[in-house]
Amino acid sequence: MMDATKYAPGYYPVPAGYDSWVKKDHIEKAPTWCSVDLRDGNQALIVPMSLEEKLEFFQMLVKIGFKEIEVGFPAASETEYEFLRTLIEKNMIPDDVTVQVLTQCRDHIIRRTFEAVKGAPRAVVHFYNSTSVAQREQVFHKSKEEIKQIAMDGAKLVKQLSEEYEGNFLFEYSPESFTGTEVDYAVEVCNAVLDIMQPTPDRPMIINLPVTVEMSMPHVYANQIEYCDKHLKYRDSVIISTHPHNDRGTGVACAELAVLAGAQRVECCLFGNGERTGNVDAVTLAMNMYSHGVDPKLDFSDMPAICATYERVTRMHIYERTPYAGQLVFAAFSGSHQDAIAKGMAYRKEKGDHRWTCPYIPVDPHDIGRTYDADVIRINSQSGKGGIGFVLEQNYGYNLPAKMREALGYKVKSVSDHNHKELSAGEVLHIFEDTFLNKFKPLAVIEVHFAQVNGITATVTLDLNGQRKVVTSVGNGRLDAVANAIQSATGMDFHLETYSEHSLDEGSTSRAASYVGLEWGDGIVTWGAGTDTDIIVAGIHALVSAINNK
Repeated sequence: MMDATKYAPGYYPVPAGYDSWVKKDHIEKAPTWCSVDLRDGNQALIVPMSLEEKLEFFQMLVKIGFKEIEVGFPAASETEYEFLRTLIEKNMIPDDVTVQVLTQCRDHIIRRTFEAVKGAPRAVVHFYNSTSVAQREQVFHKSKEEIKQIAMDGAKLVKQLSEEYEGNFLFEYSPESFTGTEVDYAVEVCNAVLDIMQPTPDRPMIINLPVTVEMSMPHVYANQIEYCDKHLKYRDSVIISTHPHNDRGTGVACAELAVLAGAQRVECCLFGNGERTGNVDAVTLAMNMYSHGVDPKLDFSDMPAICATYERVTRMHIYERTPYAGQLVFAAFSGSHQDAIAKGMAYRKEKGDHRWTCPYIPVDPHDIGRTYDADVIRINSQSGKGGIGFVLEQNYGYNLPAKMREALGYKVKSVSDHNHKELSAGEVLHIFEDTFLNKFKPLAVIEVHFAQVNGITATVTLDLNGQRKVVTSVGNGRLDAVANAIQSATGMDFHLETYSEHSLDEGSTSRAASYVGLEWGDGIVTWGAGTDTDIIVAGIHALVSAINNK
């Protein structure tokens, strides 16, 4: 058995009364986004990105719409330093994008950082030191006052160098390991830094309150954010930022509740990349807002291309169940799910609805570059008639009667079950064609002539097992007359149970598709389908196919 007694909550809840955020039920406006893929995400890769890969990733982030991008820890390595210098010296930073650099509150690192960022058109210098009880006691062996002094000394040097170096500098401070810090002490340290930096409404400062390690349920963090929102000085000149990690698997919830509680900015990574369990996932956060009708100000309309670039340059794999981006997140294998989705799609088309309300699918896959045929209805042994019929109709135009869909469903599921595999749309089409479509053995209708005598009279030339016959019969319609002729010639006992037809293509030479269900004297029902440019011929092909399936 595991020993839970060695663990206890390590966070510091705020006093009661800092929970007004619970009255809000959704985020109404997108926060400012800051991508930390090229710093926090990159430092967590088994093989960090090369200079060329970082440049490609940077350009992708700009295309997505990130206006703030943390480009690295330039004092950490030569690649990090050269990457930042390349962006600046080659004028690769768009006018509306601010780059951000990270530095510890250590003299030589701060100085090296300003060397790297000099000449930047607009840059955030992000300095930090750890303030948690564990770090104070175990790593630094310093008192609260000594830890606060580290932050203040760092702020003084940052402010001094920003006046000495060429560039347009903004500032950010993080009390690292905020979640393991007494919140009133974290506020005390932040306020001491703010007193030095003297932010103004037209040049605000970012105070980042990171979930360096997730230690609590998300609502505790939201309460802490609201407490800071109420107690930070220069509040009209401070942008509260959050940087959640995902140790407890609730990074997205931490970020969302923090925004409800007063956070104005989120530092995040695509697909949750980052140290340990990763940073909060920018894609999930943005798409969650999108699904509530809020413009996230980030563009994920070509999700497959973003995924492909991300996987190539990071050498990481996007899990198939990753919200919105995973290969299987829109996939429905279950028969009941497929049926509901197919009916929901038909309802939306029939009503001309703009608003998305389709069962089981929270956003329209088309909005992020996914397709219904390849991504939504997936066919295996768990699939049902609704989904299988949907695949045929969506991809090939065949709109089978409900009972025929059921018959096809059994055939498809049997093949999938036997082969222990998912079936493609093409494989479903092959099963349909092989089982039901234009089957001319052992019975074939060679020729038919109609006359309008006593209703409809049909003279039918048949070939049954190589024996040719000509027979004439009457019916209340052309197909009925042909069916009566076949029964008269062969002694077969069936009656037409179901018949439907539709155009399969568009234009004057379009094909027609017909479907026939026959009930036989022994109670068995068989199905057939036929296609031809002549609707009457298509119907006869369907009738013959149903007979040949007995």
